[in-house]
Amino acid sequence: MWTGALDMVPAARARDLAAELECLGYGAIWVPEVAGRDPFVHLALLLSATDRIICATGIASIWARDAVTTACSAKTLTEAFPERVVVGLGASHANLVRDLRGHDYGKPFTAMRAYLDGIERSPYTAHRPETPVRYVLAALRPRMLGLAGERTAGAHPYFVTPEHTLRARDILGPAPLLCPEQAVVLETDRDRARTIARAHTSVYLAQPNYVNNLRELGFTDGDLTPPGGSDALVDALVAWGDVDTVVGRVRAHLDAGADHVAVQVLPAEKRGVPDEQWRLLAAPLTELTVA
Repeated sequence: MWTGALDMVPAARARDLAAELECLGYGAIWVPEVAGRDPFVHLALLLSATDRIICATGIASIWARDAVTTACSAKTLTEAFPERVVVGLGASHANLVRDLRGHDYGKPFTAMRAYLDGIERSPYTAHRPETPVRYVLAALRPRMLGLAGERTAGAHPYFVTPEHTLRARDILGPAPLLCPEQAVVLETDRDRARTIARAHTSVYLAQPNYVNNLRELGFTDGDLTPPGGSDALVDALVAWGDVDTVVGRVRAHLDAGADHVAVQVLPAEKRGVPDEQWRLLAAPLTELTVA
């Protein structure tokens, strides 16, 4: 389950919700980073409230902390919670890097490659983890996907379609992890569902990285025009409808080569927690297996 909703509630409530997601059978909780809770602190809170579920950053920005800090944080969590941590790293977006954080966003691919070099060189003087630290990259296009497959455990594409998953698997090859995010709306009324979905897509269509990726998938200017894009684009990026429709979209990603699909349930209210939908989807989603 991919969600920013745990940022919207007190930490104690977030821990309770994480424990419930584990009891419901979900395999992982992915949390984002923009300007809310520090994702590594957040992971520590959620991991300490659960026993088995994996907690992942989706993603931690490479501009928010230097490579040594990230490596030390990842090793600290992995030592404390073996096999339960995935650190998703991303180069983020120009406005969030330049305007929010004051860094130069000139060459994100070069910056990511240098950051991974820094992680590999990082010292660590505390008690070391006995299991490997797992990193994945937020990767959309061929160069970053290639880097993800070569230098990390795999890729975590966001705001993508099953067609992108098929292309990503071809680039990555069979071994690296491929963990796409899939936004969903449990709503069968077409207009209501698209209204909720379009509030989501409008945020990401303001980011050139996502727009350029969607162009490579064949979407046109007419599809990409804000706010929120065409109905065809919205329907391609957000699976809306009943439980069977949502499960079918997740299955499409698995059939296209995904190892794991991070399902993001979009709440009807902007800062809402879709815990009821998480409960409805739990059994049918957790019964899915990779072919």
